[in-house]
Amino acid sequence: MRTTDESIVLGLHRSGHSRDLLEAASDLGIRRIDTASNYLRHRSHETLKNTAGNLLPNFSVSTKVGFFPEGHSLDPARLRIAVEQAVRDLGHEPDLVFLHNPEHSTSDAGTLGPACAALADTARAGLCRSWGVSTWDPRPLVNLDVPRPDVLMVRAGLLVGADVLEAAEVLVTRWRPSQVWGMSPFGGSTAQEVWGRFDPGVFLRGSASVTKVQAAFRSSYVLPRVDTVAVGTDNVAHLRELAEALAHEVDMNVVQEYRQLLKSRQLA
Repeated sequence: MRTTDESIVLGLHRSGHSRDLLEAASDLGIRRIDTASNYLRHRSHETLKNTAGNLLPNFSVSTKVGFFPEGHSLDPARLRIAVEQAVRDLGHEPDLVFLHNPEHSTSDAGTLGPACAALADTARAGLCRSWGVSTWDPRPLVNLDVPRPDVLMVRAGLLVGADVLEAAEVLVTRWRPSQVWGMSPFGGSTAQEVWGRFDPGVFLRGSASVTKVQAAFRSSYVLPRVDTVAVGTDNVAHLRELAEALAHEVDMNVVQEYRQLLKSRQLA
């Protein structure tokens, strides 16, 4: 049975890739960084290498390929070239390479299967240690089969709709990834109005001392159930707040009631 290690991945989607942030993450015991070939206007890999410097070996680096300056593509040859370029820009092989949002370019296994096989080949060739699929909207993928990925990354948290949650869980059952990662636990920002309208602390046991941000983040590990969550920030205090949230326990009875409520509203 899959177990949850409940760690944090520092996501660089909205990050400025600052040295101070990377040092703080390392001090907090965060050992994973997630980026993509198209982040920071297609300069994330090179910027990360130059900014992190001697810190980079402290981290396991995951990245994503699929978005190119001219658009999205699942062409196997282009994906391999993108992985090779990532190796050059980072200065070493990434630990994990995701196929980035394949739903942008696929509606059948005729395109998705070969794309996944190409990434699996890059892992076998030593261009990366493992491969996976990162999907923002898993619904178009639920009836498709692929080689078994090492990691599946999906949206997680209280703002994920019932249909997307269910689709993610279908993919976990169908593809049987070794790990499942969550992303975007706040739906883009903790400053959204929705976070001021209710207290997500109800999802945690003994939540008297927990902040709303911590409660929302901790809950994302079970909506759907994931092994780790990628979260982006440039604020060291915010990152520390999230790390402290992992000490709290989720009330699974409340989560189950919430899932039933989501389902009933979906059917209404």
